[in-house]
Amino acid sequence: MSLHPNPRIVAIIPSRYKSTRFPGKSLAMIAGKSLIQRTYENAKRCELIEEWIVATDDQRIFDHVKSFGGNVVMTPEMPSGTDRLAYVLKQLPYLLDAEIIINIQGDEPSLDSESIKSVIRILQNDDSAVMSTGIFPLKSLEEARNPNHVKCVIDLNHNALYFSRSLIPGCLPTKKPEEIIYYKHLGIYAFRPDFLLKYAEMPLTPLQQIEDLEQLKVLENGYKIKAAIVQKINVDVNAPEDIAKVELELCKQNLFS
Repeated sequence: MSLHPNPRIVAIIPSRYKSTRFPGKSLAMIAGKSLIQRTYENAKRCELIEEWIVATDDQRIFDHVKSFGGNVVMTPEMPSGTDRLAYVLKQLPYLLDAEIIINIQGDEPSLDSESIKSVIRILQNDDSAVMSTGIFPLKSLEEARNPNHVKCVIDLNHNALYFSRSLIPGCLPTKKPEEIIYYKHLGIYAFRPDFLLKYAEMPLTPLQQIEDLEQLKVLENGYKIKAAIVQKINVDVNAPEDIAKVELELCKQNLFS
């Protein structure tokens, strides 16, 4: 399957059909192309990435990715997208020699290439971190309160302290909420390949299960996640009404081909 004899940066896009909030969204049409095709083709715009693979447990998605010429691996049903990536590494052991594996979630069709590069580079520049992700400042308190937007708080060295669907950080009565910067978590992670295999061996953790956020298992086990702050706002797909928002964003970016 390898498109490159020794790929250094590989993107794996986990995609499942049974989305809780939007069943079948991977195959939902956005201006004539499916969400997963839009996400795959958008990921190919980042020139640092040398190989792209969709990982799915659904035959409909598998066949569809094949139909537009994409690379795809069938996986069993897995507890998280990160576990799905680890499974792909076990099936394609040449990926263990890569420098970085990128997890681009299948509902991110407008993720900016510069944002992807920032997530890659912040991990490359910190040997003590096992993975990295992206965050960007939300524009309003209303957006920050939306439970569909996962929030992140970081320390002074851009290490993630916590992720939550709730409003974080909290706000004292003496502090005005509009004076606080709230960061939204982007649907992208960069991993060192060997850590992906470790992740798959870790049991579920309490906070991971409470928040339903797979990255919390990393923090609960004492590992470090670097957070790259980006300024380009992405539009992801969490519900059917987000389709129109994505189409507008693609129009702004002139990506309707």
